[in-house]
Amino acid sequence: MGRGRRLLAAALLLAVTACTGGTATPAASPPDVAGDIVVAGGRDVTGQNGIRQQLIDDWNEREKKADSGYRARLVELPGSADEQRSQLLGALQSGSAAYDVVNLDVTWVPEFAAAGLIRPLHRNVLEGDHIESVAETARWGEKVYAVPFNSDVGLLYYRRDLLKAAGVQQTDLSAGLDWGQLEDLIEEIDEHPAVGAYQKGWTTQLAPYEGRTVNGVEAFASATGDFRFTDPGGHYDADIDELTAGVAELRRRTEAPYTLQDAVHSDEADSLSDFADGRTAFLRHWPYAYRTLHQSFTAEQLGVAPLPGRAVLGGQNLAVTEGSPRARKATELIRYLTGPESERCLLDAGFAATRTSAYTQDIRCPLDPAAPSPSTSPTGERADRMPRDGEGRPRYARTILLAALQDAVQRPRTPLYGAFTQTFTAQLGPLWGDSPPGDAELAAALDAALKKALPD
Repeated sequence: MGRGRRLLAAALLLAVTACTGGTATPAASPPDVAGDIVVAGGRDVTGQNGIRQQLIDDWNEREKKADSGYRARLVELPGSADEQRSQLLGALQSGSAAYDVVNLDVTWVPEFAAAGLIRPLHRNVLEGDHIESVAETARWGEKVYAVPFNSDVGLLYYRRDLLKAAGVQQTDLSAGLDWGQLEDLIEEIDEHPAVGAYQKGWTTQLAPYEGRTVNGVEAFASATGDFRFTDPGGHYDADIDELTAGVAELRRRTEAPYTLQDAVHSDEADSLSDFADGRTAFLRHWPYAYRTLHQSFTAEQLGVAPLPGRAVLGGQNLAVTEGSPRARKATELIRYLTGPESERCLLDAGFAATRTSAYTQDIRCPLDPAAPSPSTSPTGERADRMPRDGEGRPRYARTILLAALQDAVQRPRTPLYGAFTQTFTAQLGPLWGDSPPGDAELAAALDAALKKALPD
């Protein structure tokens, strides 16, 4: 295995661990130590001693110098996102864990807020600097319950080298393209099948988990403009004609002539690996893949563009637990972790920052997010090969990533999001079965199931 492949394999293993939790032993409930602010959340995709831990360490140094008596501890929860959600819900509802700050997926905020597990924050924690689409994920009802920490959005990665090998003249797609243009490019590549391991035009995440939900919502929103399934109160509010249009768009995007067959069984790690191996020329993925893929590919081999149509917003928000005895100091910690300099650090490390200033202003990260860590560079060498602009940001951040975040759509905002995503994922399954139903038939079944899962 070549050096580049070893780096990518390590990065893929890290991505798998971050997304699925691997085989880690469940974290023990932290003791309630006076002065300790415990931050609970999922794993950091930037690796061991990643940027989140570096920010925690920096805050601790500041508190030590101020002799405040406080320090923060980061507790990483194992398992998939759904398992982490269940762990946090159980711990906060039972009071069995002394968590002060929780790092919540943006789709969980309404559920935790409605259940009284996180406390409202002062409105000024959301400043005008926050990207508005991202800031909206921190609100529920008329109150602010969280602060955006790092964001996420669907992007289109493409293999410039495969496009060139197929004779495609235009290999800079950064200005974006629509789905019809993407299909045309795939057909052009398919006319030259002798390009290594290449099999189909694109791949994505269609296994029966949140990845399928994300891809479905992106297709539905692209077909209808901005289809959210629920009203502002979180109640089911879909139109059968819009559902039918969404099903038709999802079918079109994932039909056999264009989509890798294994996509229906793929998660983030699987699809990333297939793309890296050259089985597809295009990939729908998240921003962290930009840094991961560039550990093996150069900017001449790899490109990134806005996702055709609408892209779904992801990410995590920080909230203070209702039962925290250190709520005031916990809020101070959140302000630091989500401040302008911290957001620039997150961007430099490969996350999608939540503040416009991180992309557009001369704000510098006081840390070194690209420094080598044991998980990514056992030899101690600097492992960062991510292309950067003249100010040190990921090269695509200002021109592509920021615009994608500003235009992104949200998944349904409801305290019953868990019920929505389970129902949505299951009802879309027959679309890739042996005898898939028609668009109207599948839409009718989806409508009936969602009405039961999300009472109006």
